[in-house]
Amino acid sequence: MVVGVLGIQGGFSKHKEMIDSMGYDTKIIRTPDELKKTDALIIPGGESTTFLNLFDKLDLEDAIKEYSINSPIMGTCAGMIVLATKVDSINYSPLGLINIEVNRNAYGRQKESFVDKVNIELNNRLIKFEAVFIRAPKIVNYGSDCDVLAKYKDDNIMVQNNSVLVCSFHPELTGNNVIHKYFLEKFM
Repeated sequence: MVVGVLGIQGGFSKHKEMIDSMGYDTKIIRTPDELKKTDALIIPGGESTTFLNLFDKLDLEDAIKEYSINSPIMGTCAGMIVLATKVDSINYSPLGLINIEVNRNAYGRQKESFVDKVNIELNNRLIKFEAVFIRAPKIVNYGSDCDVLAKYKDDNIMVQNNSVLVCSFHPELTGNNVIHKYFLEKFM
């Protein structure tokens, strides 16, 4: 199995390190042709409007949408934003691959970034996880086809549907691979 990590901008290197440490073959993806050679895709954090602008310039928008039909995708922070169906204050249309509405930078600017423990339900088990929130978005609404896996206080921060897993925070920055492992085992 080859796990692709979108490497056009943002924090892709930490996701690659995490997947590599788990023993999977990992490839940095920058083109539609490279994407076709993978079995799963991770879209990292970064700047969501830059992602969407680059998707258009690099012909990745349609390629990712087509890819999602048969292959799973995980998005963290900005990755979650670009996968959503609706996003506040954005000049580009998100990909619409998971039925969620997202508020960008819901927890404040860079200086308000924080780390806190959250409970995540994975495979019917409650797991304590130290979540890193950096200019984090929040899920303000979700469709009936989505399952909420984690909340921070009353906010939904981790949701999945049949082929997409998204989270507001950065699991790749923790050294704890439980979310990446869940993604690859559950969705593959």
